[in-house]
Amino acid sequence: MRFTHSMLGAAALAALSVGATTALAAPASAAPNTTPQKVCGSGYKTVNSAAIGSLGTVYLTYNAANGNNCVVTIRSNPGTAVDMSAWIYVPDTNEGDDDYGRYTSYAGPSYVIGKGHCVDWGGVIANTYVQVTGSNCASLKEHRSTYTR
Repeated sequence: MRFTHSMLGAAALAALSVGATTALAAPASAAPNTTPQKVCGSGYKTVNSAAIGSLGTVYLTYNAANGNNCVVTIRSNPGTAVDMSAWIYVPDTNEGDDDYGRYTSYAGPSYVIGKGHCVDWGGVIANTYVQVTGSNCASLKEHRSTYTR
């Protein structure tokens, strides 16, 4: 599936608007000790993360064996389903993946081939959004944005 950066932002807002009135299927309930590796797979190592306020964390992981990145958003305190997302986008290749819905403990996994490229990624829990752009590429400085709507 192909994405543009603006499509991801629009999809996030649309999904959150729809999610407020529609219950979507949630992934299997996760234990409070859910880790990015449990969600993405055992070959994935955490290479970056960003706090989503006090609500949880969005993790960027990488699998050196296949060149894939995976993003997952994990709540600090699982509970009643809330709007959540995990997304990743590679500007160089215009490839991305996302998971938006109402979940009890985590959103994702979202995968993309990111080897040799900078990635943009982020997540949402309830009404708090985190976006990291130009990430995990040695020659550029990443930019982080956090906001509550």
